[in-house]
Amino acid sequence: MFDVVIAGCGPTGAVLAAELRLHGVRVLVLEAETGPVPSFARVVSLHVRSLEILAMRGLLDRFLERGRRRPVGGVFAAIPKPAPPGLESAVLLGIPQPVANGLFEDHAAELGAQVRRGAAVTGLEQDDEGVTVVISTGERLRSRYVVGCDGARSTVRKLLGVGFPGEPSRNDTLMGEMEATAPPEEIAAAVAEVQRTVRVFTFGPFGEGVYRVIVPATGVREHRAAPPPTLADFSGALRAVAGTDFGVHSPRWLSRFGDATRLAERYRAGRVLLAGDAAHIHPPAGGQGLNLGLQDAVNLG
Repeated sequence: MFDVVIAGCGPTGAVLAAELRLHGVRVLVLEAETGPVPSFARVVSLHVRSLEILAMRGLLDRFLERGRRRPVGGVFAAIPKPAPPGLESAVLLGIPQPVANGLFEDHAAELGAQVRRGAAVTGLEQDDEGVTVVISTGERLRSRYVVGCDGARSTVRKLLGVGFPGEPSRNDTLMGEMEATAPPEEIAAAVAEVQRTVRVFTFGPFGEGVYRVIVPATGVREHRAAPPPTLADFSGALRAVAGTDFGVHSPRWLSRFGDATRLAERYRAGRVLLAGDAAHIHPPAGGQGLNLGLQDAVNLG
């Protein structure tokens, strides 16, 4: 019998497993996917508080070696506002999500957490002494507690019957990385012109001939059922705002996000708890969801 079974081995699940192992808790992490996410994936931003957590656990240097630092600051009334003097860890750290995921999982494994891949949670049965977890292999596991860290479409949350009310998406945005045939100076001039009137638009170099593209989508979809966007979707969206698609080709990764916000009606039902995106979702700009998920894990652990 385990003390805690965690559904989902994303950042929230992996960090929670590590935190529990620091207290000697017997923990098993169940991950539906059989392997890591693709090597080409978006860069995520770790905020100051997340970097402080990494430093607290002796992990900061590992992440700094693999990421890119950016000064913390902001804009007030169109005037750049630097971070206050003396602010500790006054940087944001950009790091590819697969790299961050791997570092979090390595940390959990080093502390003795077990991770079982290809094992999706399909059922939960609670009693006074614990929870029986049914997984996709047909196996039944016993644990004192279960934590659902299985994302916005959380199976654990659905099995609990916990509602997920909130505001649906009113705006859709496409985001991805791809190459382009247009000359860099032509792209830069067009981007500067578009950004005068379009608030959410980026077409910037990301190294080795690749561009990071963020552009408003043509239409709003329900993301939990929508298929991933295609390169043709990006071409159409770019032509709609810039009059050209800059000859985009060879995409590294493509995604779509909206501005939906949702909050679980409860974070706990008996011996089962929710954390990370399973408990709350936010527009992904700025990495709010990832960073809150890390803090969920540390607070819960």
